[in-house]
Amino acid sequence: MLINYSCHYKEDMLTNVCVKETEELYATPILQQTAFWSAVKTSLGANTIAVNFTSGRTDLFPKLHDRPHVKSDLLIILRQIDRNHSVAYVPYGPEIEPADEFQGMFLEELSESLRSILPRNCILIRYDLCWESYWASERDHFDENGIWKGEPENHSQELRFNFSTHKWNFKKAHSNILPANTIYLNLTQDSETLLGKMKPKTRYNIKLAQRKGVTVRSVGMEGINIWYELYKETATRNHLLLNDIKYFQAVLDARADNTSSPADVSLLVAEYDGMPLAAMFLVITGSRGSYLYGASSSQHRNLMATYALQWEAIRRSQQAGCTDYDMFGISPSPDPEHPLYGLYKFKSGFGGEIHHSLGCWDYPLDKAAYALFRASELHSQGYHLS
Repeated sequence: MLINYSCHYKEDMLTNVCVKETEELYATPILQQTAFWSAVKTSLGANTIAVNFTSGRTDLFPKLHDRPHVKSDLLIILRQIDRNHSVAYVPYGPEIEPADEFQGMFLEELSESLRSILPRNCILIRYDLCWESYWASERDHFDENGIWKGEPENHSQELRFNFSTHKWNFKKAHSNILPANTIYLNLTQDSETLLGKMKPKTRYNIKLAQRKGVTVRSVGMEGINIWYELYKETATRNHLLLNDIKYFQAVLDARADNTSSPADVSLLVAEYDGMPLAAMFLVITGSRGSYLYGASSSQHRNLMATYALQWEAIRRSQQAGCTDYDMFGISPSPDPEHPLYGLYKFKSGFGGEIHHSLGCWDYPLDKAAYALFRASELHSQGYHLS
């Protein structure tokens, strides 16, 4: 695969768009945009690229208005989907978030700048955006109880996203890869304040688990089989696709300590009388702790081990100096019919702010090949790009 490592200087919105080593990816709280995540994906067989870019249009970024120019980067994961075609996937990137009216224009210029950097057989760039949804700040998209009603249908979303672009090329993907809805906890408060902001039942369950003798410990690779047995039980119970144990070994084993954006990974196990009842991966990147994967046993559910596990993860994140904690993935609203409704009920009990993001957006580079790819995704759930 040939990749152009030259830099491109433009007189427009972006300048100095060039490839760099993934080890040089800037420090960020977004796990999926770190050198650590690149190491995980590389160990699983993916090709990754890190790209630098600079913007002199600081008026595009109201949150960064105090800078003379904005310099950022992004991690791209390349996937070969068949013998002749590949796709470029940008998980939760770019990190910097332009003002709403400039987002399509900014991503369009970035996408065109990336054309000569990506392989010639790359048919699209998929941005899995964690930028806040336009409609999350509009009252009309919440009901009288403050419950999110969701975004409009895809055509209306595309009209708004493409409004400031030249080519009107962006397409809303059929589905999101990473969670588009999550809950962030503010960790700049003491433990008592955090507990006080939780729902009474959640607070009660945390204390119940402690009274009943549930303990939480951190394990290394020697505990991966404990995790995987709980994970298999959870996947079977909830009718989920089962990932191979090698995937989780890669997350636990990846090292990026000598990079600009490392991560601290802990596999936490909640036990009662020596019996594993729940487990989760806690990943700390910069100022954020993230709940990445979780699993639990069907036994002794009355001991509320999952509550003890989350509380320990929150406490560890706080002790590590994190300012926020990402609960990572809920249903967009408390809809009992949604497959993630159980996660909504559980995670919302810990307090925090619900964040609705824009999700996955495609920028086709080869329109004919993209049309076939899009049809394939619609009828066969497509390819797993994450």
